[in-house]
Amino acid sequence: MLVLGISAYYHDSAAALVRGADVLAAAQEERFTRVRHDAGFPRRSIEACLTQAGVGLRDVDRVVFYEKPFVKFERLLETYLAFAPRGFGSFRLAMPVWLREKLFLKTHLLRTLREIDPALGDDAKLLFSEHHLSHAASAFFPSPFERAAVLTMDGVGEWATTSLAVGDGNTLEMRKEIRFPHSIGLLYSAFTYYTGFKVNSGEYKVMGLAPYGRPIHAQTILDHLIDLRDDGTFHLDMQYFDYCAGLTMTSGRFDALFVTAGEPAALALLTREVRGWLVSIARREAPVLRVDDGEASLTWSWDPDAAMFESAVRVLHAIRSTPVPRRRG
Repeated sequence: MLVLGISAYYHDSAAALVRGADVLAAAQEERFTRVRHDAGFPRRSIEACLTQAGVGLRDVDRVVFYEKPFVKFERLLETYLAFAPRGFGSFRLAMPVWLREKLFLKTHLLRTLREIDPALGDDAKLLFSEHHLSHAASAFFPSPFERAAVLTMDGVGEWATTSLAVGDGNTLEMRKEIRFPHSIGLLYSAFTYYTGFKVNSGEYKVMGLAPYGRPIHAQTILDHLIDLRDDGTFHLDMQYFDYCAGLTMTSGRFDALFVTAGEPAALALLTREVRGWLVSIARREAPVLRVDDGEASLTWSWDPDAAMFESAVRVLHAIRSTPVPRRRG
């Protein structure tokens, strides 16, 4: 089966063409438009993938969009209702785009795909996957593992922010998830925002600075921002964050945690390079999967070199890069 995958309308639009477990071609739209993090429809990426494989859209069996817009819209509405009347400003900005465009995404995608190839075929060819299932599939199916546990951690998909899946052959089953607003990815974006960088863009700069960090705020983060529990789950204290209903990532309480005595908040933002180094602890705690008799569970290790491989199922770390520097002994 020939499948075209599409990611678009958030950040870093891209396309990939897959036959079975083989990736035939993949491309990111910014490489063609030269627009950093281009979020538009990946027309040039799709055309490049089709050209490289020597096929047309009419030859594609399925076109799959990476998430489910209606479920995402449900999450937005439920969140705004939960915080009402607070958050009206954010609601007022978000709703016109949804009511004008995103709720009609299927129609828009079909129309745009037919501009590339009028012989696209039946509308049923277009499908929508869950956000975290897309992440897990991109890690597991091209991997050399026949069975694996897959951990996905990001900002937020439809509802999930952290999920645990088990892949076996040609199947991938989602086992557990942690839901919005509790999110390691959004915690990281909150630090990205606080240190003066752009959310969904500047995180890689914070990541690059992190290895030079001194974890002097580690205990503050663990005492106030995030509760890491023995079963591997976590819980954010939302009084320090404003992303549920506001127009910023953090609240005044967050600022008060990290602004030193007598130092104005504006100065703290200006010294963003130094601040960036100090948030490294937020990513140095390594999530580890433990698999016992086919049952996957999430545990936490405080040793950055730790990895657990138990039972017959091997572990696939889907998104976590190795901390630098390594500490041994």
